[in-house]
Amino acid sequence: MSAATETGTTGTKGTRTATHLADGRELIYFDDAPLPGEAPRAPHALHDPRPLPDRFAPVDGAPFQGPRMRRDPLTGDWIPMATHRMNRTLLPPDDACPLCPRRPGADYTDGEVPDTEYDVAVFENRFPSLLSVPGEDHGPESVVDATPAAVPGGLWLDAPAAGRCEVVCFSSDHDASLASLGARRVRTIVDAWADRTAGLGALPTTREVFVFENHGREIGVTLTHPHGQVYAYPYLTPRTERLLAQAAAHHEATGRSLLRDVLDAELADGRRVVLETAHWVAYVPFAARWPVEVHLAPRRDVLDLPGLTDAERDDFAAAYLRVLAALDRFFVRPDGGPVALPYIAGWSQAPARDPRRELGRLRLEVFSVLRGAGKLKYLAGSESGAGAWISDTTPERIAARLTEVLA
Repeated sequence: MSAATETGTTGTKGTRTATHLADGRELIYFDDAPLPGEAPRAPHALHDPRPLPDRFAPVDGAPFQGPRMRRDPLTGDWIPMATHRMNRTLLPPDDACPLCPRRPGADYTDGEVPDTEYDVAVFENRFPSLLSVPGEDHGPESVVDATPAAVPGGLWLDAPAAGRCEVVCFSSDHDASLASLGARRVRTIVDAWADRTAGLGALPTTREVFVFENHGREIGVTLTHPHGQVYAYPYLTPRTERLLAQAAAHHEATGRSLLRDVLDAELADGRRVVLETAHWVAYVPFAARWPVEVHLAPRRDVLDLPGLTDAERDDFAAAYLRVLAALDRFFVRPDGGPVALPYIAGWSQAPARDPRRELGRLRLEVFSVLRGAGKLKYLAGSESGAGAWISDTTPERIAARLTEVLA
């Protein structure tokens, strides 16, 4: 299953080429928009030579079983049980990185991308937390009540963790980072994010699409190659559920959009706004939780990444690179050198399916666990045990420092 299935434009600037890996997983190349006079890129290598079995092949004669999830009766949260991820690749040597391109002249590699070079590559995760299995029932009737017969039913609910997890490789350069890439490449990445949000959001099992990047070993990154991920959840994540509940209450009380009012309030106050462009605003939120935290929101009301215009995507690419550069100057080592900031960046966008979808509004949240050079914020008793957050600083101090180091 390695023949190309689609070649064409993303609907914006670059080129999109889709194929399948040896085990049936989808792979999509996204190419940078060509510069004036630039020669067209050679066609991508599409054949995956690895002798991988079909990922849904029977195991020891039994039908393939996908991951399951269980509902916590105390909170209502769904918890996927992804036991197979215990064996996923962990910090391999550079010459064995599965996200690197194939070495020229090599006939076989265990890398996930069969080409020797690429701009952006997206593929289904080999060790997914969520997976839709063909032929498996994913409807409401697939929920199993595992409650003991001696107790009233509905307490222990179990269901297929039907969804999709994808990896987004930002560059074929193993030593690069998103912050080191130019605006042209970041624009291609935004187009890939938008494409996958639309594609995964259309799947019948998807209720929410979450696009994110874990950057830095302190965050728990298992592969240092520059990459992010996209999850298509079969449920609303707890944070999105809480946000929509707050937004619905605000709308019922005022008739207004909560997230629109939050942005307008930050602009009117101004103390925590660190960057303004034609289409985007970067600010530290009024009740920031993390030692370093900044949000980027479009000036226009936009539900999700596919809704961004060409001008908004171009403007974001330049603005985000400025913010990332500032974050890498936020802390200073004792010798005066900057500290490369570990961070998590995640897009909050309207859910794919929910009657409250129109209450959503796009924004990017970027935050770090670092509270000083060589010092981590540990989520201990109050945060982890009680879910009660305590900040180590103030949003105004974070904003002042970001403004100071913003180029």
